[in-house]
Amino acid sequence: MMETGPRKVEVVPYCESWAISFQEEKQLLAAVFGESAAIHHIGSTSIPGMSAKPIIDILAEADSAGLFDEAAPKLQGWGYIAKGENGIPGRRYFVRFTEAGERLVHLHCYPKGHPEIGRHLLFRDYFRKHPQEAGLYSRTKLEAARKYPYDIESYIKEKDPVVKLLDEKALDWRLQKKEKEKDLL
Repeated sequence: MMETGPRKVEVVPYCESWAISFQEEKQLLAAVFGESAAIHHIGSTSIPGMSAKPIIDILAEADSAGLFDEAAPKLQGWGYIAKGENGIPGRRYFVRFTEAGERLVHLHCYPKGHPEIGRHLLFRDYFRKHPQEAGLYSRTKLEAARKYPYDIESYIKEKDPVVKLLDEKALDWRLQKKEKEKDLL
């Protein structure tokens, strides 16, 4: 079932069941992809304590996007709807809905080496190590959702300056980590 009408922008406090939901989806996806894909919990639901839209974001990476194309019929059998690249070249994107038509999972599938993989994992890892920054992002999302409860594009635009600032901080953090690792060698 798909959404009808304007999509409600709902941001809620962190829920421990998100990690459990991810593990359940990971088992299902492992059955579909076999050992050919690495599966990661990404996005705000993967960061303890962070407010988020209650949609589990999952990243799958494999040697070739062909694996995801071949798996599309199986994924559709499990309720995933294929959305193609959906604006990001090289990605295969799927959405899974609840029986009530609410978004449950966003599945982002990439071939290994795609630049979006590193960006997603850095986002997650940075916020896990920097709870104060996760708090800033949570507050930004809550305020944007309050201002634009039925306008996902304005919600995204509202939080964009903070996202860019935190992306820069995350990149700096990664560079500092690499420098420290070099010094240890």
